[in-house]
Amino acid sequence: MLAAFCFMATVGFSQQESVWKDLSEVTYKIGEDEWGELYLPVFSDNIKKLEGKEVVADGYIIPFEGMFKPEHIIISALPLAECFFCGAGGPETVMEVMLKDPIKYTSKRVKVKGTLTLNDNDPEKLMYILQNAQMLSN
Repeated sequence: MLAAFCFMATVGFSQQESVWKDLSEVTYKIGEDEWGELYLPVFSDNIKKLEGKEVVADGYIIPFEGMFKPEHIIISALPLAECFFCGAGGPETVMEVMLKDPIKYTSKRVKVKGTLTLNDNDPEKLMYILQNAQMLSN
């Protein structure tokens, strides 16, 4: 009985942990389009298992000047100075988040929960997209 309780507590806790570690298991292949070479993501089996599932991600909202949309944000697993757009982080450290309810911008770390969608073919979007998301904390 105690073992079952401990297992259930572990499973419940792990569902609330941030998904970034699993999402780092991505590699890339080189493809081409009319503008030249593209690096296309190749998702690991662990990542593929997460598609369509509800996941939790924490991170920092990336402020794009004049482009902050309270219901469509980008979060980075890394602080702004180290994020994919500004520093040394890779594309696997950022995620588009489509929120159910609009939010206000904050520079503090936030936590969101939503359904993960993988994108390996639209270079205009990030490779990780969280749909129907809600803010858990800010």
